[in-house]
Amino acid sequence: MRVAVIGTGYVGLVSGACFSEFGVDVVCVDKDGTKIAALERGEMPIYEPGLKDLVGENVKAGRLSFTTDTRAAVSGADAVFIAVGTPSRRGDGHADLTYVFDAAREIAQYVNGYTVVVTKSTVPVGTGTEVERVLHQVRPDAKIDVVSNPEFLREGSAIQDFMRPDRVVIGTGSEPARAVMRQLYRPLYLIETPILFTTRETAELIKYAANAFLATKITFINEIADLCEAVGADVQDVARGIGLDGRIGRKFLHAGPGFGGSCFPKDSLALVRTAQEAKQPLRIVETVVEVNNRRKQGMAERVIRACGGSVEGKAIAVLGVTFKPNTDDMRDAPSLDILPALQAAGATVRAYDPEGMKEAARLLKDVTWCDDAYGAMKDADALVIITEWNEFRALDLRRVRSLLKTPVMVDLRNIYSPEDVSAAGFHYVSIGRPRPARNRKQ
Repeated sequence: MRVAVIGTGYVGLVSGACFSEFGVDVVCVDKDGTKIAALERGEMPIYEPGLKDLVGENVKAGRLSFTTDTRAAVSGADAVFIAVGTPSRRGDGHADLTYVFDAAREIAQYVNGYTVVVTKSTVPVGTGTEVERVLHQVRPDAKIDVVSNPEFLREGSAIQDFMRPDRVVIGTGSEPARAVMRQLYRPLYLIETPILFTTRETAELIKYAANAFLATKITFINEIADLCEAVGADVQDVARGIGLDGRIGRKFLHAGPGFGGSCFPKDSLALVRTAQEAKQPLRIVETVVEVNNRRKQGMAERVIRACGGSVEGKAIAVLGVTFKPNTDDMRDAPSLDILPALQAAGATVRAYDPEGMKEAARLLKDVTWCDDAYGAMKDADALVIITEWNEFRALDLRRVRSLLKTPVMVDLRNIYSPEDVSAAGFHYVSIGRPRPARNRKQ
């Protein structure tokens, strides 16, 4: 089979590389010639564990290539995947579908013979119908079926998620399109992956509903964490206690500074807007969006309280600025709220992140970027952990204390034991857990 993927961002590049690993001939297309040239040199535009090797192996095998020539990629393809960005639209929060429709118009010009056009981008309900209208408007004679095939890739484990997914969702009413999609995903069928065929509208809504539900779980446990602090309970034990219930499950019950990333914030907001337009408002999801925004904005206040009520003239060491570990993605990261708020309160910020500093430096101004975790701590008045990279989980606490001016640690991901850190002489603040007796006496 021959596949073209329009867009070499996170979804497009990972999907294209994984399809080529299945033995499919894949051409990835992007208008950015600089990005394509870099990919041809083996340089990845994103950080994703295992992606560089996967791309390199399949390029070498001749199954994966990159181009700026849409005509060459699309002509003769059995399936063309639209994997372009759908950012939140300024003003109303709707998904901006400009790139999707632009891609559809371009695809229509070059399709040759029966072609399945697949929306891999996350799009609101009804987008597939509009894509179909655009395609036939440009090429009334074209033999095209439009399919919705949402992605469920977690940054940091995207390759595993593609190769061994919980399920594959395919939205189409066309039997020829089903046949093409079955063939594409045949390697997953052979390992008994559930493949769910639905209508296009259902597939489009499944993606948004899944992300909104997971965002709701995160927001729920964050609010429970605040209650735990007020009544002296431990949110981690609460999470275990409810997570062992098979109806609830353990995943996404980790208290923290609020969710971020490329999916949950924009998809929850887009679902809210879609529901409002349909006159069926989703009050729970509306609250999730509101509470999460408020939570990220309020995290700086926790740091300020831990520093005695003021950070004026103080240096704050920050570990981790990406929205989660194992990615360089800064989209809607809590750090984008926390660091500017600390700076506005008079603090200077010294920060380190294993992969995200290049991107973060464009978004966060007047931050001193350090070469390693310990370098960020030198002569700082407090240490704040925002992202739970593995290398931050086993810091030498004696060394940390020797580097800090004052032994204050604010752990927004609960990666340390309150008792251990307090016993090492720190004033330790975490999320939703009782403070050790040593801390309470301070």
